This record gives sequence, C-alpha cells and structure tokens, in this order.
Amino acid sequence: MATQASVNTVGKDLTVEQKLQRIREAFADGPEVGRVALEKSAPALRRELAAPSRRQNAGRIGARQGAVSELTLIVPLVPGGAKRLRVLLQELDNNFQLADAVGTVHDMRFVFLDNDTKLLFATAYDGDWDPYIDDFATKIPDALDMLLGNGVGYPGLRSASIKDWIAKHQITADAWYVGNPNLTVAETRRLERVGKAVEELLDKIG
Repeated sequence: MATQASVNTVGKDLTVEQKLQRIREAFADGPEVGRVALEKSAPALRRELAAPSRRQNAGRIGARQGAVSELTLIVPLVPGGAKRLRVLLQELDNNFQLADAVGTVHDMRFVFLDNDTKLLFATAYDGDWDPYIDDFATKIPDALDMLLGNGVGYPGLRSASIKDWIAKHQITADAWYVGNPNLTVAETRRLERVGKAVEELLDKIG
C-alpha cells in the first residue's frame, strides 16, 4: 500500500504546467495515439489539473470522495469456487435485495479473473470502512459468507479476523470517479421518491 500512497500523492504541490510536463514525459515513449490525444486534450487537462483533489481516505483502507467510499477486493478462490459462485450469481440474476438491508451500498460488481482462479469484488458505499464492514456483519452476515466463502482463507464474517482478511485482499483504487459524491444512498432514494411524486403531480395537472 505504500507504493499506492506515493503514486496518489506525488506531484500534489506542483504547478499545473509542471504536472502537465510530468504527464508528457510519462507518455513520451508510449503509443502515438496516446501522445496525440494528450496534446489535443491539453486545454481540458489543464482545467482538471488545476482543480483541488477530491481524494480522501475511507478509514483503514480504501479511497473516499465526499460521502462515498470504494472497496475493491481481489481474492484467490479455492478449487471449484468460481463454478459454485457463478451458479449462485446466475440464479440471483442481479437481484441483491439483501444489500438494501445494509442501506449504504451504492453498487457491487463480481468479476472472475485469471481463468476463474480469482474473484474481483468491487463496491461503492456510504461512510467509512469500519462501520461498513460492521453493518454487513450485523445485518446480512450469511449473505456475505455465501458470496465470499469460496475465498482462500475466508474466516467468515462473524470472525474476529474478518477485517484483517478483507484488508489483506483489498486494493485501494489509484483513481476513481464519483458522479454525485455528496449523495448517500438514502438521499438518492429520497430524491427519487420526490421526483416521482412531482412527475405524478405534473401529470395530474397536465
């Protein structure tokens, strides 16, 4: 993680032109299409480089922007783990209503890597890392045990060592975009309800 931290903080005190020069130097021996795109994008890139950083810390590990944090796990799977988990995910057919019980989950993604030997699990959530893990352990531990139980060395969500296991396999995003960093899941749902009510009212008036 020390390497990631240095990547994320290097150049933070440089001027916009110094940052742009560092990028040009990094791209100098790269493919032409990237170098051409860099020069064409320079005006917009200068605006991005001049903006204040949106990166925050999610707590023990992970990045945060405003109210939203990210968690990315790459977990080695036990033999047959991908096959079992794939059946579960296919039959669920993207229905994860139990995640609503947690109340802070924006999204979850499951991707099998390296010829089905590893699982990439990525999620965005509200708040800090420790309360997020505690919420899962309190509200839907069995669901997470089904989803992550085929990970090598997985101790179970009720185990005292679960946070160490998660942190061991978690990788902090080097870069991450959040469209609405200040909206929590609860606020998003409230705005959705308000918008629907307004639309219904306008339909009646119309």
